[in-house]
Amino acid sequence: MNITWPNFNRNQLILLVSGAIIVLLLMYALLRDSTDTVSLAEASHLIGAGTVDHAVMDGEYTYLSTRDYGVVKIQSTQLSQDLIAQLKIEQKSSYGWIIFIIIVGGIVGALGWVYRSRFTFEGTTHIEEPVAVKTHEAESVSNVSAVAVKSNVRFSDIGGITDVKEELEEIIDFLRNPKRYYNFGARMPRGVLLVGPPGVGKTMIAKAVAAEADVPFFYQSGASFVHIYVGMGAKRVHELFAAAKKNAPSIIFIDEIDAVGKKRDGGRNDEREGTLNQLLTEMDGFEETAGIVVIAATNNIEVMDSALLRAGRFDRRIFVELPTATERASILEKYLHAIPHELSVDELAKMTVGFNGASLAALTNEAALLCLKQREFQVKMDHFLAVKDKVMFGKKKIAMLTQQQRHYQARYQAGKVFAATWSDLPYEKITLSNETITPPSAEPLLKHEIESQIRIHLAGMAACDLRFGEHASNAQHDVVAARELAHAMIYDYGMGTSLLASENDCIVLIDRLYVEIKTLLERYSGSVDKLEAILSEYEQISKALAKETMNDIL
Repeated sequence: MNITWPNFNRNQLILLVSGAIIVLLLMYALLRDSTDTVSLAEASHLIGAGTVDHAVMDGEYTYLSTRDYGVVKIQSTQLSQDLIAQLKIEQKSSYGWIIFIIIVGGIVGALGWVYRSRFTFEGTTHIEEPVAVKTHEAESVSNVSAVAVKSNVRFSDIGGITDVKEELEEIIDFLRNPKRYYNFGARMPRGVLLVGPPGVGKTMIAKAVAAEADVPFFYQSGASFVHIYVGMGAKRVHELFAAAKKNAPSIIFIDEIDAVGKKRDGGRNDEREGTLNQLLTEMDGFEETAGIVVIAATNNIEVMDSALLRAGRFDRRIFVELPTATERASILEKYLHAIPHELSVDELAKMTVGFNGASLAALTNEAALLCLKQREFQVKMDHFLAVKDKVMFGKKKIAMLTQQQRHYQARYQAGKVFAATWSDLPYEKITLSNETITPPSAEPLLKHEIESQIRIHLAGMAACDLRFGEHASNAQHDVVAARELAHAMIYDYGMGTSLLASENDCIVLIDRLYVEIKTLLERYSGSVDKLEAILSEYEQISKALAKETMNDIL
């Protein structure tokens, strides 16, 4: 057996010298004698007083173990026979050397094991390991995709996915009992595509499937398959599927699959197309009895190549939508489980229209952080109200308004508060700095509901035009939103004067709704004035206070 000793580099030499120094220090600490020496008079006093428990004679010195002073020593030649007769002499113990040998042997053995693990053992011939020169990053990504993880996320950890869970129960049962399906002649879909907006929990759902089925979970992002080096994306796809086959039954999860699976439009991108072709080949290549399920996620199914969506590949699609009020309540209960709180989860769910699972997690965390910052003991609704806009729209610097700008802004927001309260749109409060009011996300929306949203966007301009004869540039966001909603009504929903839409229909619709909200605000200008006064003084108004202020007309 030939052993090739490694060439020690600078770091290895430093480690070796450091180990030797540690061993020498241990030897010095264990071998040096640091016991205090006493005179004959002091030793005679200790022995006569009976404070010496026992003594050990070790050549030149005799060591006395006392109750009050610990261990002391005296030269053996100074002790008379009378004093020695009063002592309980014991033989010198060798345990110290044994302990020393064990410690030193352990350190030497550990260092030897570290270096021996770097040796090259060969049976009859010696082959030196070639030195690889890495000219690009291709070598560093060769096996990254082939690592399986054990998921610890369960369906019980995710709230508000009842419908999705029912769709995936078959996949879980298949991974647990594949023979049941094979014997019956049935097959499970090779690919499951989770479709939905960002933040709804598609990755967590895939992990939960793996955990419930108790199978290895291979995670990869679609963007990580696409490299500037030709062939690397296809190689990683092949490695991913090869590893999954070895660990079958298993789950492959590809996040953001549209990054690699976009439609092939004839434009040249050899690496992307090569990676996509390899993915299609791998999905066709494993047998139905292989026990592999490919789960992918996308935010935009419209851009995906039709070859991926055909039967036999991603032939099962599960749409993961924004959570409803009931589902939001379920999600919030999960996040609030370990947080001391004093609030109604149902009320909190109603005020979080348009929030996805990730936003609800961020909202709960921000409210908890605010509670700690204010040195309170329980999270309350006020904490959630204070951070809601920060989570939805980000923290914005409030512009310093002149007195005239403040008057315009208060009137502008008062018009929107009136319109939103009149239409009973769900909101908690509106401030001087609010750019928008979150619209309801429930589908389908009726024609009069969309028109109410457009009126709210136009209400601020109408209120300012009635009061000042003009409005400010802060209306830009509402103008764009109103135009987009009107365009969707006419062109997408067929809600114009005819199914064959025209641009003139959008103009007529927006003009009509502007006149309607302006007439309504003019009729109830007294209520708008009251709302404006509240906004001017407190810079915010809640829906409850707005309804109370408008109580005479609601």
